[in-house]
Amino acid sequence: MVAEAKKREIKEAHKRKRIMKERFKQEENIASAMVIWINEILPNWEVMRSTRRVRELWWQGLPPSVRGKVWSLAVGNELNITPELYEIFLSRAKERWKSFSETSSENDTEDAGVSVADREASLELIKLDISRTFPSLYIFQKGGPYHDVLHSILGAYTCYRPDVGYVQGMSFIAAVLILNLEEADAFIAFANLLNKPCQLAFFRVDHSMMLKYFATFEVFFEENLSKLFLHFKSYSLTPDIYLIDWIFTLYSKSLPLDLACRVWDVFCRDGEEFLFRTGLGILRLYEDILLQMDFIHIAQFLTKLPEDITSEKLFSCIAAIQMQNSTKKWTQVFASVMKDIKEGDKNSSPALKS
Repeated sequence: MVAEAKKREIKEAHKRKRIMKERFKQEENIASAMVIWINEILPNWEVMRSTRRVRELWWQGLPPSVRGKVWSLAVGNELNITPELYEIFLSRAKERWKSFSETSSENDTEDAGVSVADREASLELIKLDISRTFPSLYIFQKGGPYHDVLHSILGAYTCYRPDVGYVQGMSFIAAVLILNLEEADAFIAFANLLNKPCQLAFFRVDHSMMLKYFATFEVFFEENLSKLFLHFKSYSLTPDIYLIDWIFTLYSKSLPLDLACRVWDVFCRDGEEFLFRTGLGILRLYEDILLQMDFIHIAQFLTKLPEDITSEKLFSCIAAIQMQNSTKKWTQVFASVMKDIKEGDKNSSPALKS
């Protein structure tokens, strides 16, 4: 028994040593990458952003110190939002909150029998959702250091885009941006990010566009993971059941925060295609487990992914996913789906029709 205990102790010591060595190496890599990003890439952004060297470095994950800056540059500012414009819409939001608190209480709003759509469009729902945003961090909840900033950005956005309003899931996206950018910059990135075609389709709950994204996803699902694809088909398990939550929050609710940020890194590099490639990477990672499950257990598993999911394993699976169907890439397949989606209901999602 003593010998066994000694062996276990030595094994554990070797494991700790290996982990420390890997962590030290990782920190060294981040430090050297940071120097390259700051001194070489960022000063020459437009020239270097699409080079093979930068794309490979980008894939490895952005150093936290430059992450926000790179995200901002990659997302861009097509909407031409300025910090001054943010202040204007924030002032409008504050006026609404003031008038809202003078005319009704939180309980009145919740019990008034208004529709879900009306409540999601209201500024009041923001308060409810903030309490559910990264609760384990205790920084966005009332009294936390980032509560007011998150509240401000979401409130200003509902005034800036009343046609979209507030939709559950937005708080997670805004929170991730707040952790990496100053307030006004976070708002600018948030508004531009939500203006991208895929995000706009989901947050406006444009059923027909969402179905086209799901149908395109299934083309690559079948191409890459045919066995799992048929397993899902046998249970009529459609992509909306698990993809909606992943896309709505850009994986920030489903994955550990550091891993979600790395997914965001490459999403900023590759665009919407990478969101769906990440989804396929997750399915590949857990393929063997999912093949043993029925409808209910698959849905539950994909709704709450294991917490021990690692960056190395997930990105290895994502790298193995081929985003090419025959000779067509994601954008070409999506364009084809746009043309022939009406031909049949085989790719339609019952959950969206109900």
